Amino acid sequence: MAHTAPPNPPATRGVHHVGLSVPDLAAARAFFVDALDYTVVGEKPDYPAVFVSDGAVMVTLWQCAADAAPFDRRRQVGLHHLALRVADLEVLAERLAGRPDTIVEFAPEPLGDSGTRHMMCAIPGGIRVEFIAPAGGA
Repeated sequence: MAHTAPPNPPATRGVHHVGLSVPDLAAARAFFVDALDYTVVGEKPDYPAVFVSDGAVMVTLWQCAADAAPFDRRRQVGLHHLALRVADLEVLAERLAGRPDTIVEFAPEPLGDSGTRHMMCAIPGGIRVEFIAPAGGA
């Protein structure tokens, strides 16, 4: 099937931010800051929310209610997982393997035969995050 160019350019220009509802705001913040070296770029204590960034994408962490049901990827509509591009997957995998707040669903492995590698984790609150190292670092 041939792809044809749309008559107009796309209405969007990439991801500005991703908002995640988390059961423990402090634990989620610590994961992004300590495990991934994100920077806190803002906070809204009365919501409560914390805004973290890697310099390219901002992640908004929103405190959800204490009795919120955990996400079931097979039974609920919504974010299945968040995928983040990384430069060195093996180094990150080592860092995450030693964290008691992170569950590694699967260790780094090939993603098809493209040379791209990926891994999947559950971060504090059970949110699934995939880390992807594209072939050639692209």
